[in-house]
Amino acid sequence: MNTDKRNHIFIRCCYGYAVSGMAVLIIGAILPSIIREAGISFLAAGGLLSAMAAGNLAASFVFPLMVSYMGRKKAIFLMTLLAPICLLILSFLPPLPIMYGIMFLYGMIRGCITILNNAAVNDIYKEEAASKLNLLHCCFAIGAFLAPLLTALLMKFGFSWRVTLYLILFLTATSAISYGTLDDSRINQSSNDLKKKAKTNGNAKNQGFLRSFRFYCIAFILFFYLGVENCINGWFVTYLQNIGVMSEEYATTLVSFTWLVIMGGRLLCAKLSKKWNGSTLILVNVLGSALCFFLLISVKSLPMVTIALLGFGLFLSGIYPTCIANAGPLIQGSTLGMSLLTAISAMGGILTPQLIGGIADHIGIVAAISILVINVGFMIVLSAINFRNWHVIKLEET
Repeated sequence: MNTDKRNHIFIRCCYGYAVSGMAVLIIGAILPSIIREAGISFLAAGGLLSAMAAGNLAASFVFPLMVSYMGRKKAIFLMTLLAPICLLILSFLPPLPIMYGIMFLYGMIRGCITILNNAAVNDIYKEEAASKLNLLHCCFAIGAFLAPLLTALLMKFGFSWRVTLYLILFLTATSAISYGTLDDSRINQSSNDLKKKAKTNGNAKNQGFLRSFRFYCIAFILFFYLGVENCINGWFVTYLQNIGVMSEEYATTLVSFTWLVIMGGRLLCAKLSKKWNGSTLILVNVLGSALCFFLLISVKSLPMVTIALLGFGLFLSGIYPTCIANAGPLIQGSTLGMSLLTAISAMGGILTPQLIGGIADHIGIVAAISILVINVGFMIVLSAINFRNWHVIKLEET
C-alpha cells in the first residue's frame, strides 16, 4: 500500500477519533449540570457512565457481526450516524431508564470507532504501528482537551451546557460522513495480507492469541487502565469541585488541560516508541502515573492538585496505544483479537465508575476516588510481569 493511500485512511481515523474524544469528554464536563437539573444521585450518575462503558463492551461483539454482514464502511457509517441522535435526546434530559439506554448506545458507537481505528492503523502500518497509534490517540486527546475547555468558556459567558452539546452534535454528524466516504477496501487489503501471512506461519485461523498469557496480561493492564480513564472522563470534574479548592470553571478547565498534557505525552511516546521496547514504555508510564495519583489523593492545595493531575495525565497518555501496539504481533490483524482486547478493557470501564458512584453516595466523591488505588496497584503488577515476559522472550530469541 502506497503512502498516499495509507495517509487517506490515517487522516480519516484521526478526525473520527478527535471528534470521539470531544463526544466522550463532554459527558463528564456536563455531568454536574445533569446531576443538578435531573436531580439524580451519584450512584445513578455513575450508572450513566457505566452504561456508556457497557455499550463500549457490546461493540466488541456487535461490530464484528455488522462488519461481516455489511462491510466496514457501512457498519461504521450506520453506527456513527446514531451519535448526533443520542446527544439530541440526552439534551432533553429524558427519564433515567431512557438516559441509560441512550448512554449504552453512545458507548457502543465509541467502541465501534475504537475497534475500527485501532485495527485499521495496526493493519496498514505494521512495524510502525506503535508510533502511529500514539499519534492516533493523540487526536483523541485533542478532542478530549477541547470539549471541557469549550464547556468552561461557554459557561463563563453564561451559555447553557446544552449549547456545547449541540456543537458536539454537529461534529459527530460530520464524522459520520467522513467514515461513510472512507475507502475501506484499502484496509481490507492490509488485513488480508496479514491473514495470508498467518496461514503461511501455520496459524490458519489466526487465533493463537487465545492461548497466549502475554495477550491476557496486556488485556488486563487495559482493564484496570480503562477503569481509571473512565473515572477521569466522568468523575474528575465532580471530584475537583468537591475537594473545595477550586471553582467549577477552574475544575472543568483543569480536566481540559489534563488532556492537552495527554496529547503532548502521546506525541512523546510516539517518538520514544521508535527507541524503546513497548513493554518498557508501558512500565515507565504506569509507575509515573501511580506516583502522580498517590500525590493527587494526598494533597488539597490548588497548586499541588494541579501539578499532580497534569502529571497523572502525562504518564497515563501512552498506556493504551502502546498496549494495543504491544499486542499487535499476537493478534496479527485479527478482528476477533482486537475485539476481545477491547472487550476485556471495556469491562474495567463498566465496573469502576459504577463502584465509585455507589461508594460516593455513602462516603462522598472525594473519598471514593481513592478506591482507584486498587486499579493503579494492579496496573503496576501486570506491567512489571509484561515487561519481564517480553524481555525473557527477547533473550531466548538471541
